[in-house]
Amino acid sequence: MDMYGGRGPVRAGRRFVFVGALSLVLAAHLGAQGRNNPQVPTTPRAAAPKDLTGYWVSMVTEDWRVRMVVPDKGDYQSVPLNPQGAKVADTWDPVKDQASGEQCRSYGAAAIMRVPGRLHIYWQDDNTLRIDADSGTQTRLLHFGNSAPQSEAPTWQGYSMASWEGNESIDYASSPPGYAAGGFGGMTSSGEAEKTFQPGRGYLQVITTHMRPGYLRKNGVPYSGNAKLEEYFDTVSNPYDGDTLLMITTVITDPQFLLEPFVYTSHFKKIPDGSGWDPTTCQADQPR
Repeated sequence: MDMYGGRGPVRAGRRFVFVGALSLVLAAHLGAQGRNNPQVPTTPRAAAPKDLTGYWVSMVTEDWRVRMVVPDKGDYQSVPLNPQGAKVADTWDPVKDQASGEQCRSYGAAAIMRVPGRLHIYWQDDNTLRIDADSGTQTRLLHFGNSAPQSEAPTWQGYSMASWEGNESIDYASSPPGYAAGGFGGMTSSGEAEKTFQPGRGYLQVITTHMRPGYLRKNGVPYSGNAKLEEYFDTVSNPYDGDTLLMITTVITDPQFLLEPFVYTSHFKKIPDGSGWDPTTCQADQPR
């Protein structure tokens, strides 16, 4: 006879097996909770779904003739100017702009991404993404989580509010004409913009206001101080050579000078470093 009355060790063994199994179940459950409820990033920098930082160089793949050279006065083809906008564009005088200190009009937020050159994108702090442009030596600050102060004075680069966005369908019925063709979507066989799209998971949306009146193009095509600038930043890998590309789709709304929103997409290629950085001053009569 054993000291447990014959059946004691069996019961004790069963208790040990039960406790061990329960421990494994609890450990698996807690592990699953950890995987299903990861720690939420505390700053926009930590939450970034894509890395936009680094050095980038313009890829002038469209509108070459109005970007690489200064177009003639009155050449505002493809810009949906209203009669008032065309009237202002026809008065463009680069000599006057240079003499009056207005030579940076074509380097404002609504146009700077279209000016050929290089960008340096980096985090100024955990809540502010900074974009330096060597053309015109301009700096943009993209503020996460803060609306523009009421007392914010207009500047060339305005006040930009940024947010990370994800997979969201956009209804083109309420979006600007041609928005799909600007880079996120496509065109139907009849030439109409597609109604919805699914952008890649994780892109940056930027809304800019409080801009000084400026030029959409070097030849005086105007936008007003009440214009609203919307931008969508995304990165893709070129399937042919593996280069990392930055795409910026821009939507400019300005009822004062435009018949409808002006939409375009600018492309940049990531480069290893800033060895080609070439800061210039604002020039009213030069492409960059």
